[in-house]
Amino acid sequence: MEYHFRKNIFDIVSGKFRAIIALSSIIILSYGAVSSVSAQTKKTKTPIKVAPKAAPVKLVQIVPLKTMTLVVPGSAVKIEMVQVPAGSITVKDKEGKLVKVDIKPYWIAKTETPWEAFDAFTISGPPSVAYDQTPFGPDAIARPSKSYIPPDMGWGHHGFPVIHESHINATMFCRWLADKTKQKYRLPTEAEWEYACRSGKAGDWSQSLAEMNAYSWTTSNSEKVTHPVGKKAPNAWGLYDMLGNVGEWCNDLSGNPVLCGGAYSDKPTIVKPGLRAYMVPAWQETDPQIPKSRWWLSDAHFAGFRIVCE
Repeated sequence: MEYHFRKNIFDIVSGKFRAIIALSSIIILSYGAVSSVSAQTKKTKTPIKVAPKAAPVKLVQIVPLKTMTLVVPGSAVKIEMVQVPAGSITVKDKEGKLVKVDIKPYWIAKTETPWEAFDAFTISGPPSVAYDQTPFGPDAIARPSKSYIPPDMGWGHHGFPVIHESHINATMFCRWLADKTKQKYRLPTEAEWEYACRSGKAGDWSQSLAEMNAYSWTTSNSEKVTHPVGKKAPNAWGLYDMLGNVGEWCNDLSGNPVLCGGAYSDKPTIVKPGLRAYMVPAWQETDPQIPKSRWWLSDAHFAGFRIVCE
């Protein structure tokens, strides 16, 4: 009886042990199957698609034009000039009417006027009285009053374009240059400016964003500040920053001040040769002076200029 009892116990224990071994085998096999599926899933995972690199922008070929160098009086600053050939261009007047304008040969600066050139003008004599509004004669030369804010905004001075200056301020710089050099320096007409900006390209203007970024500073690449002149690619006539960076003071078809070409603060979709902006009160909104300065536009941090010579 004791034998049979021990045998029964042994059979029970042996049965349980065999059951445990069988269960362990099932677990191991199951884990192996899961691991295999997991490994297979990893192997068949869809690879991450990498966007192809954009093709480099094909820059325009530079037309070899005659050049000259202006040494700004009283300084060692040099402004490179390009002789623009004669031609004609059709532009819109202030009312939107198309007007054909014949263009005579003239010289235009390769870049927007940098601060170091303008500084030579401002230190060449006493500044004007801040609140004086006495009208100037056609040949008068005066220097700007002192600005109550840093006119370069702290964005950069040497090599950076002049900003915040009014049309009369830019005009006086040209008159001073003409007086010192005995050559006829002035601001361009809007027709001359657009003719140089297009550099031989007529018709509707179209540029891709990549092309705009190659030639111009706009909201797409400027980081909301101006940049040193001449750092982007030039147009076909070797002129830099004709579009973007800063708008450029010109005289419209009626002789009125107009800002051409758009600035770093404009969207690339609107920056074109035909873009114009006329001064509005907002350009001097934060000027505390009464009357407001005729020399400095406190809020026109996008206004610059480029010189021409007949």
